Amino acid sequence: MPEAVISPAVRLAEPPVLRIAIAGLARRFSDAGIATPEIDARSIVLNACGLSLESYLLSPDHPLDAAEARTVEVCAERRLAGEPVSRILGKRAFWANEYRISPAVLDPRQDTETLIETALGVLEEEGRRGQALRIVDLGTGSGCILLSLLAELPEAWGLGTDLDPAALRIARENARERSLTSRCAFVCNDWSAAVGGEFDVILANPPYIRRDDIARLAAEVRNFDPPLALDGGLDGLDAYRSIAQDCRSLAKAGSWMLLEAGMGQAAEIVTIFREAGWCGGEEAVRSYADLAGVNRVVAIKRQTAPR
Repeated sequence: MPEAVISPAVRLAEPPVLRIAIAGLARRFSDAGIATPEIDARSIVLNACGLSLESYLLSPDHPLDAAEARTVEVCAERRLAGEPVSRILGKRAFWANEYRISPAVLDPRQDTETLIETALGVLEEEGRRGQALRIVDLGTGSGCILLSLLAELPEAWGLGTDLDPAALRIARENARERSLTSRCAFVCNDWSAAVGGEFDVILANPPYIRRDDIARLAAEVRNFDPPLALDGGLDGLDAYRSIAQDCRSLAKAGSWMLLEAGMGQAAEIVTIFREAGWCGGEEAVRSYADLAGVNRVVAIKRQTAPR
């Protein structure tokens, strides 16, 4: 009796292996005009399989099972619809670690690492990195700024504030994963409302996008970052005005206020804080550029105790 012929349409496909799954997905992403097709494809496939890059390099022909292949396809469709890989995976590399993110928090970006560099730089300059410093991070979001600093400053303690309870849940998860829960706390409020005590370092990456400019942001930012973390008001400076007025009681003589700034905003931010009585002479104010040469961080040293 002749052997039955199985139609290719109903023949079960062999399970794909990692390198083939990644290459095929990268081609789809490239055809769709995605800027980093190979990196995105590799990240999605390895995450679906729960594998590290090292595991992939050692076993590129490791097969995907059916559940993993389905997960890859779901994630691929989200990426093709414009969702950033970090949002799909629910995590983002920042400073020396990887942090959980959610729709409630800003997706941290490399520019913000300038805040960490600045804080460590001014403390090193003053010989204070080994001291028992008190740090507050206003609008903490995922907690990545505060937790990155605490990891570098083993004697420091930190407080993170945020208006959104959902954001604070993510920050607390990140603190647990970094084994930093004994050295930090998180409170739900608007900037410094209901926060008492004095701090050595006050940090903030506030919303600084001009309201009319939000519609012109890249789709990956406009459609996926929380509006609360983007909208800085008509001129982009509303949050800085609030911080300058509301956070005076948190500072003491010698405290540093470190603020992330948008392009071209540094001088205006300095004026806001100078008018609020934060700084006297030019020596109290500095700005620090990011890798693109943008003045990304305004650093203000409080030279006198608040009045």
